[in-house]
Amino acid sequence: MNEASPDIVLEQLKSQVSERVHHTLQAIYEVCNEQKQRGLDEFSYTTIARLGKGRGVPAAQSIRNKTGEAYRTLISSFANQSPKPSNINKPSYGKNYAWIDELKDPVVKLQARILYSQKVAAERLVNEIAPIDRVIEIFDGKSSDTLSKRLTSLERDALEYLLSNEFKRRHQLVIGPNGSILSADSNESFLPVATIDAIKKALQFL
Repeated sequence: MNEASPDIVLEQLKSQVSERVHHTLQAIYEVCNEQKQRGLDEFSYTTIARLGKGRGVPAAQSIRNKTGEAYRTLISSFANQSPKPSNINKPSYGKNYAWIDELKDPVVKLQARILYSQKVAAERLVNEIAPIDRVIEIFDGKSSDTLSKRLTSLERDALEYLLSNEFKRRHQLVIGPNGSILSADSNESFLPVATIDAIKKALQFL
């Protein structure tokens, strides 16, 4: 005979208890359901109390007390639905995370399992957004063959030479205002305003 689902158990319990206990049962239900969604079968009173601290879940001792029977019944409904542990159903964390199963402290092990499940969920989301074997191309509306317009090594050398001290010395030039290049003798413009800035941008982006 199948056990009643936690949803049914929750409604049945609410019909038998006070309004104040309603809120406590709902808080316990939400914490247990989060455990279930994570794929974890850890529903000990200590664990549920710790995860529900500050959310309306009572302390573990209060759950164990005589007055906590309704709480224990609700938690049991989740625990009874968890698959019985076996070598086949035992969760595998792979070679790199096998140490999780070897942790002795149950609290630390639970935290590690939660973090691992969050990691897996995050990786799954990333793969859904941008699969690893997919190439994402962004076009600016100007051209789809940007790579073909990259500067060749000779073109780059030519532009870098225009910025070099040797070029300025050979032609007796000096840097003028606003990125211009002037003749050192006459102070007349040899290359127009923004020439230096344009060359630097070309070297940076092409």
